[in-house]
Amino acid sequence: MARPLTVLVIDDSATNRRTLTTLLESASDVMVLDWAQDGEEGLKKVLDLKPDVVTLDLEMPRLGGHTFLRLLMRASPTPVIVISSYAHQSDVLKALELGAFDFIAKPPEGTPEALEKLRRELLDKVHATRHVKSGGRHGAALRSALLTGEVPQVIAVGASTGGPPAVQRLLEGLASEPTVSVLVGQHMPSQFTRAFAERLDRIGPFTVTEACEGDVVTPGHVYIAPGGRHLLLSDRTGRLELRTPSPVPADKYAPSVDRLFESAAEVLGPRAVAVVLTGMGADGAQGVRAVRREGGETWAESEDTAVVYGMPKEAIATGAVTRVLPLDDIGSELAALVRRRKQSSGQ
Repeated sequence: MARPLTVLVIDDSATNRRTLTTLLESASDVMVLDWAQDGEEGLKKVLDLKPDVVTLDLEMPRLGGHTFLRLLMRASPTPVIVISSYAHQSDVLKALELGAFDFIAKPPEGTPEALEKLRRELLDKVHATRHVKSGGRHGAALRSALLTGEVPQVIAVGASTGGPPAVQRLLEGLASEPTVSVLVGQHMPSQFTRAFAERLDRIGPFTVTEACEGDVVTPGHVYIAPGGRHLLLSDRTGRLELRTPSPVPADKYAPSVDRLFESAAEVLGPRAVAVVLTGMGADGAQGVRAVRREGGETWAESEDTAVVYGMPKEAIATGAVTRVLPLDDIGSELAALVRRRKQSSGQ
């Protein structure tokens, strides 16, 4: 039997500390080692106790969450799960860039139903840290149109845990070919996807927006799937458009990477490119099969760099993945693929 996962809870609210401890210890394989009421105390205890996981509130006295993350990732990189309210999307995204493993949105009300949902999500993400390699990177430091009438080069990307900074690094590597269009299916609550898109948009050279129903796919544009809805590619009267349907009860994920990839395969055929980045679960595995059946390119992030190797591993296990690459190589190699396709088509 695997040893229990140890957790340090950092929160300036005694009530929150007690609640999180109770939720965490409802699992027999999770043990809360201790708690801290601010980042300064928390940093000392992480270095002393060496927990497997840290839960972190961002707004704290003495030493705030962002400074805590900077110091921790230099001194002793440890998986950190940020627990923050919906009102602080930009703070959460900054924390992910600084190295946080993942985040959970605090429920606005402490109803039994909300607490049970929080308990399940918290334990799922704590358990996912078992797949994080010691010393691995948990984050990152982080417009030319095609010929008239040509279908844009489209790349579909799927990610979950660890995805926001990974998507940013991919786009940075792809910046040498800013004529591509990128569709991103990132598992993320609906309250955060627009802020995620706005943050990426400030980086350049791509225009980044949260996708809307009926958007026409244009070169140099990145579309982020709206949280709680799917992102699908469609061909309407000879032009590429986006659809953002609501999920049905049978859908495990919304957005679904599988459905994104399957739509790309159906519309683009051998021109489809699907990339699976870090994340929990198997979303994307069915999708890469669909893309490969149509002769498209199917890539996955390697175990060496994936924060959580679940989604890439499951995609690779299908036998339908054509290339496995470390994260820092994916963007540049995609740019090279786009250049080869331009040359072969005479563009």
